[in-house]
Amino acid sequence: MSARRRAPRIDVQCAATARNVPAPARIRQWARAALPGDARVTIRIVGRAEGRLLNRSYRNRDYATNVLTFVFRDRPPYEGDIALCAPVITREARAQRKTVAAHYAHMVVHGLLHLQGYDHENDADAALMERREKTLLARFGYPDPYRPDPARGA
Repeated sequence: MSARRRAPRIDVQCAATARNVPAPARIRQWARAALPGDARVTIRIVGRAEGRLLNRSYRNRDYATNVLTFVFRDRPPYEGDIALCAPVITREARAQRKTVAAHYAHMVVHGLLHLQGYDHENDADAALMERREKTLLARFGYPDPYRPDPARGA
């Protein structure tokens, strides 16, 4: 008798009034691709003020950042919250000359990999995490998020 893989439970909350926020169904699709199975995750889209407050309260950094991961359980079934800061993601997407949807997909995948223990604290771990991100994003037709943009001379 084989164990049946349980689908992750993903709640998407939008607390920001930003334009260009992908539909909750799309966010859940990206999240499911990044999760290996049983998980309970809330993904919250926040504005700059909430993003700054979360980053200051939990990381002692006084600015809004693109994605924050809060891990409640670091093994299956994974549990945690992901905060995505809408204005930061939109600004970064424009600066990096990528679509807002591609950058949201990257931040969802990035946050969920952190939930599963991936990190980028050293070169070897960063390379492993980046390879996983590239593979997952390619499933949705998004380009390598780490590839320099030749149009910017990067």
